[in-house]
Amino acid sequence: MVKSDKALYTNAMHTHALTHRPLIVGTRASPLARAQTEQFVKILCAAHGWAAKQVEIIALTTRGDAATSIAADTPPSEIGGKGVFTAELDMALLEGRIDFAVHSLKDLPTAMPDGLVSAATPPRIDPRDVLVPSPNLALDLSMADNPIAALPQAARIGTASLRRSAQLRALRGELQVAPVRGNIGTRLDKLAGDDWTAVILAAAGLVRLENWPPQAVALDPNIFVPAAGQGALGVQCRADNMALIDALAAVTCQATQICVTAERNFLAALDGSCRTPIAAHATLSGATLTLHGRLLAEDGSEMVEDVCQADATEASAATMGHILADRLRARAPHLVMD
Repeated sequence: MVKSDKALYTNAMHTHALTHRPLIVGTRASPLARAQTEQFVKILCAAHGWAAKQVEIIALTTRGDAATSIAADTPPSEIGGKGVFTAELDMALLEGRIDFAVHSLKDLPTAMPDGLVSAATPPRIDPRDVLVPSPNLALDLSMADNPIAALPQAARIGTASLRRSAQLRALRGELQVAPVRGNIGTRLDKLAGDDWTAVILAAAGLVRLENWPPQAVALDPNIFVPAAGQGALGVQCRADNMALIDALAAVTCQATQICVTAERNFLAALDGSCRTPIAAHATLSGATLTLHGRLLAEDGSEMVEDVCQADATEASAATMGHILADRLRARAPHLVMD
């Protein structure tokens, strides 16, 4: 059997094993979570020649989503940290109520629950953070390499991320950084009044929702380093469902997988919770992988960072993440959570 025939045969076996009923994919109920899940399902169905009806999407309300409606200004670190947006989907997987789940990778804890595996990492989209000023504010960006520098004195910036708030304070100590939560539409709506100068959002969310405000400006990832895994999706399923694991793996992007492996190993080695401001961004250039890691004090008063390079393989990426984390821990052990 030639290789192409073998691939067709394997694809047919996946279809036979998986299409006796619709596959159930779980997602959070937010507009962004639903949109990115729908986009992933289209990619998956196209890869296997499945009809759209072969995958059914169901939305589950997570603890983090419920807390959003109760206390919109409460940071995730105060309502459960990592896992606050994923635990209910994990349980649905383990109980067999859903077959797989699609997450924003940055929401996934670095340690996978027993019985679950990460089965697919589709191509990443824009990993950068975005400054979205109030539409009533005209920023002069002509002389500023960093748009944060163009903000008015003591501007009030909204973000629920410790990483973003720490980097904002490190760049401009006088900025008023305040927690703002809710879905993307809710956060953008806050700019309509006079209380907020700007909010910081992920570019990927704006792209996936096709809702890029005209005044929004992306931040250089070397100056404002993104979260580990930002812009990427994580797809989980049960570890014993080998047919589904193989089917999901067909849409994995190897370049994305290598980059997020480096970032998430760096994150895991330093802490991996929502209680420490940690940033990581990996890029590929030919056969070389570059990882930029940053560790900050919560108030932005201290910051250590470094860059390292390695061969562009998944094994090297995992090792690199730990090596870079060890370097920063040695320089600033007091910044790392016990």
